[in-house]
Amino acid sequence: MADFDAIVIGAGHNGLTAATLMARDGMRVLLLEKNQFVGGMAATTEVIRGYRFEIAGSVLFPVPDEIWNTLRLDECESLESDVMSVNVGLPDSAPMIFYADPEQLMNHIMETNGMDAVMGMAEIAGWCAAPARALGRNEVGLPPRSLDEMFATATNEKERDAIRTALFGSVMDVVDRYLPERERDAVLRGMLAFLSVNSTYRGPYTPGSALCLAFAMGSSGTKMISKIKGGIGALCEHVRDLFLESGGELRLHAKVEEILTDGKQVTGVRLTDGEVIGAPIVVSNLDPSLTFAKFLDPAVVPDDLRTRIEGIDHRASYVQIHFALDGLPEFEGKYAVANEGTRRANLGVFSPPEQMQRDYEGCLRGEVPEMPSFGLQIPSVLDPDLAPPGKHAASAYAFYFPVTGTREEQNRLADVMADRVIARVAQMAPNFPDIIDRRVVYPSYTFELMFGAPGGDFCHGLLQPEMMGPFRPGPTGWPDRPVPVDGLFLSSTGCHGGPGVTFIPGYNAGVAAIGSFHA
Repeated sequence: MADFDAIVIGAGHNGLTAATLMARDGMRVLLLEKNQFVGGMAATTEVIRGYRFEIAGSVLFPVPDEIWNTLRLDECESLESDVMSVNVGLPDSAPMIFYADPEQLMNHIMETNGMDAVMGMAEIAGWCAAPARALGRNEVGLPPRSLDEMFATATNEKERDAIRTALFGSVMDVVDRYLPERERDAVLRGMLAFLSVNSTYRGPYTPGSALCLAFAMGSSGTKMISKIKGGIGALCEHVRDLFLESGGELRLHAKVEEILTDGKQVTGVRLTDGEVIGAPIVVSNLDPSLTFAKFLDPAVVPDDLRTRIEGIDHRASYVQIHFALDGLPEFEGKYAVANEGTRRANLGVFSPPEQMQRDYEGCLRGEVPEMPSFGLQIPSVLDPDLAPPGKHAASAYAFYFPVTGTREEQNRLADVMADRVIARVAQMAPNFPDIIDRRVVYPSYTFELMFGAPGGDFCHGLLQPEMMGPFRPGPTGWPDRPVPVDGLFLSSTGCHGGPGVTFIPGYNAGVAAIGSFHA
């Protein structure tokens, strides 16, 4: 008799979800996590003593109702704000306030940019609907569609053209069509461009960058950003508790070395300390590339599958910076509106798309942008418990960082990029450099060391057309290339339904594993 009915490798949000579903079904489930905390890249951790940070993931994507109810996510306290973000463009450009209330947001855009901009934003939102539906953006329990099936979801030629543009065009093919005024709408254009490229290795004018816009915006509901008390990691701790309440067993600091098989069927895992644990089902919450290339005996991985995973793009061109702040930035002049209420919780600083394209091309040459585009979050504005009294925890996510060269070179350039992010904030809030008590700079490769994400790619396969739809595996593999051994299931954000904190890949894997167990 096996030690367990199922073993889950990795306690990220998707691994926790799969494990919880199986444990609730009555299966004997062991969840293994190499770190001392759960959540993976959706954890809230103490990077700097006394300060807790959302280590990578910070935004909860809209979650399908079936998953929301099953995981009882309504029990996690959300932090509401009347403003989603304050966005700015080039120095001296006026900020735009992105209100949470859609009507208030549209009124603000009309006042600042005119009715043409309001109509343009509505047209872009409408454009996103068909590609998002073709992708199955919010579907649960269904395999990815083939390309023919994706186009078949179109109800008219306009929707078919939108799907075609999403797959083969650039985000600016869409934005230039509906928001053509480059100067007047610079902040809106920059925001949409950044939203579309920050999970890719593309420029906003590079073909293949449009699909991410549809993925990000083409979802139900009206709010694009939702914050959780305790940070995004509180969601994972909640699901962990559900797992333990259902009788599951969790082991932290337990690192898997190999997924064991008899050549055709999974038999369990071996840990790095040599312990062998038996189970007929293994759910891998690891990146699919790692699952097949590192954790399985090469003899059971066919050459065509090895070639496929070697072709997955993991070039994550970002730097993350965590700050321990002695106070809050004080914005001056036209930027002073950001000081009101809780508006400093989320700031977007976006160059125009034309400059972002030049930054991307410079990134290819190994150059750091002179003025990086980035998001700056200070979640302790909404959630003071994340920092000591009177202090604040802040994080910046900056794009386009060159991912060529040695790690020593990347560390040096990451500090250069961090300095340029700070300088750009200081142009609006001159006190910002003085309130930084400490900073921690993470070039993207750091997350490969911490979480096993190749290249620091938090998407486990960048959000580009060649890794979406039928090119992103489901829990049992790709439509044309299933997992080569029985009993092995995939649950990571690299699967259909990901990336992002959607819980969909983990839910799908849990359902598939339960079905296999009872077959």
